[in-house]
Amino acid sequence: MTALEDFVENVDDTHYLVGSVVGPDPFPRMVRDFQSVIGEEAREQFQERTGELPDAAVACVGGGSNAIGLFHAFRDDDVAFYGAEGGGKGPDSSEHAAPLSAGTEDVIHGMKTRVIDDDVDVHSVSAGLDYPGVGPEHAMFRAVGRCEYTGVTDDEALAAFRELSETEGIIPALESSHAVARAIQLAEDDEHETILVNLSGRGDKDMETAASKFDL
Repeated sequence: MTALEDFVENVDDTHYLVGSVVGPDPFPRMVRDFQSVIGEEAREQFQERTGELPDAAVACVGGGSNAIGLFHAFRDDDVAFYGAEGGGKGPDSSEHAAPLSAGTEDVIHGMKTRVIDDDVDVHSVSAGLDYPGVGPEHAMFRAVGRCEYTGVTDDEALAAFRELSETEGIIPALESSHAVARAIQLAEDDEHETILVNLSGRGDKDMETAASKFDL
């Protein structure tokens, strides 16, 4: 809030940079390049463990910074990309945060991209995915078919949150849980031998939300 107040008071000589790959150029490129360390380290770690690249890479997508940071390192490789959006109550419902899989092309926050329809309440169980637009590079990936984007519902994300916590002792952020849920779906489809999932954050901040959803 303080940053926004300063921006409004000093608009002639101030830029406000959201911490995601959104807004007008050059900000999406700048944040992508900052976040690209995610993909570079994941690429190196995956090759160290398997000797090869993954068949697929999965990441959650709100504004899209963690996802584009992961995808950027593999963009020229034969690696399938999957983005997991905040499907909320369902991409076909009136409460979701899935502009890529269930939105329209428009202009928002200084960028031409995919946005949530006006008759939809922007909603996701994850605050980090609760955004009415998405980074323009993701909109481009969708347009050219480089990445498949799917709305993962609140219930699916919460189930993945619980499953990873119970089976691996890793508590993922609710944002990351959307990617875990999408990876589980892909594993069940058995189309890929190896799948790289980006756990973009820990779920410590989400324990109160999870406890209420699980009635604990």
